[in-house]
Amino acid sequence: MKDMALWNEGDWVAAIATVILGAFLAGGLAIAASRKEEALGHPKGLYMLFFAEMWERFSFYGMRGILIFYLVQHWAFSQGEGNLILGAYGSMVYITPVLGGWLADRYLGQRKAVLFGGILLALGHLFMAFEGTGGQDDPTINIFWMALALIIVGSGFLKANISVMVGQLYKLTDARRDAAYTIFYMGINVGAAAGTILVGYLGQTVGWAYGFGLSGIGMVAGLIVFVIGKGALRGAGEAPALLPKNKEMMIYIAGFAAVAVMWFLIQYRDVIQLLLIVCGVGLLGYVLFEAFKLPKQPRERIFAILFLIALNPLFWGLFDQAPGSLNLYTDEHIDTGNIPASVFQSINPIYIILFAPLFAALWQWLGNRELEPSAPAKFALALFQVGAGFLVFAWGAQSVGMAAMTPVIFLFLIYLLHTTGELCLSPVGLSAMNRLAPKFMASLIMGAWFYMTAVGSFVAGKIGEATGGEGGEMSKELTLSIYSQIGWIAIGVGVVVLALSPIVKKWMHLDTLGDDNVGDDLRGGEEVGEPQAAGVHPEVRDKS
Repeated sequence: MKDMALWNEGDWVAAIATVILGAFLAGGLAIAASRKEEALGHPKGLYMLFFAEMWERFSFYGMRGILIFYLVQHWAFSQGEGNLILGAYGSMVYITPVLGGWLADRYLGQRKAVLFGGILLALGHLFMAFEGTGGQDDPTINIFWMALALIIVGSGFLKANISVMVGQLYKLTDARRDAAYTIFYMGINVGAAAGTILVGYLGQTVGWAYGFGLSGIGMVAGLIVFVIGKGALRGAGEAPALLPKNKEMMIYIAGFAAVAVMWFLIQYRDVIQLLLIVCGVGLLGYVLFEAFKLPKQPRERIFAILFLIALNPLFWGLFDQAPGSLNLYTDEHIDTGNIPASVFQSINPIYIILFAPLFAALWQWLGNRELEPSAPAKFALALFQVGAGFLVFAWGAQSVGMAAMTPVIFLFLIYLLHTTGELCLSPVGLSAMNRLAPKFMASLIMGAWFYMTAVGSFVAGKIGEATGGEGGEMSKELTLSIYSQIGWIAIGVGVVVLALSPIVKKWMHLDTLGDDNVGDDLRGGEEVGEPQAAGVHPEVRDKS
């Protein structure tokens, strides 16, 4: 171990992250050891899901933070191609929850789906540690493709379903629901921050296998927490009906077969692009087909959902430059001292931990005064901020001259604006999907949200590929030019969305939204999904 007197900035950041993570684990153990059914005013099941998701996000974001460098520096892909692979991988991670949510709703239940997904994820993260000798001619690269395929399919079974289980712990009218989702969201970001710091630190300073190995260990820890804490779920996430063992096994076999399909797709990005287009049109057609069979108010709620979902590709296409082109830019053109570039991926989740409670309080304060923006208006604010982030970053980099290293303060500023934009879109959008969706389409709509996020991730890869120019290696001038262009595009679209927001708000019919409009297809399930959206505070119909 290195003498503490010789520690640099990166060593200290990693040490602090380890201490903070240890403190959270100590708190989790104290809650688990308690014999009370509730802790700090919430069911113990919430904290079990908190820690399971924390470790899953630790693994996912930790691995994602160093993936672009692993592709470029170890497997010798060009920077443009590396961005495209990263975008294709991200798109598949977000598209598979469409099928995973459907299988959970109809057959497995959320708990078994999350468990199976966790096993696949653990295997995938551990296989990432097999690095071989490097270069695209190394046969070990096939293990790498398999690891990505396992993570893609595992995320499909886990990603949407664990959020649904949080909702099932509470009644829709339970006043603790918003606080519960704030706690859960904090778990996601504690895991993301710790993962990007520790996995990034080990991966870029000690060795790839150490970083990816730690990521795998984190996923195994999350899986253990989920299995041990089953009793705390109070029956949440169980199958809608007794599923014969042979049918259950067939689903698991199909899951492993899907890994083989993903192993192929991740190597052929053009096929993924075609599938995203074809499946997107098919999904839109199906949702509209179901919508036109509904009465006026629920039909118009579907229109509002589609409007909000349609903004996902633009927002996430820009936001997800962080693990790709912005990560590479940080490594090459920003003075980061002795801190590995991937560690700066932790800025976003740390900002969320700091600002999410403030935003929740702000929306509540504005709501009490009937001044709170509507959900579509908040989407416009999100686009303004993500666009402004790129414009401020490009201006800051150009202000010191192209020959100089970009001051690190502008990296903190772009992440600040992108994070506040995310807080205006992500929790609001996730909540609106489940608030507005009809019962029989709840998980499908959540899947559609993730689907369009997947399209956004692929768009991010295409934008990142463009920063590489014709030769595949990004230049400072071209990257900043592209950042300026996409910044102005986001702001322009934001103006249009803001102008249309009163119409979309009218389609939401918040005045008649009540318990009967929310739920899922599980027998006995009372409610699914995310918390009440900030800005969506409908009165509940009196059922007495």
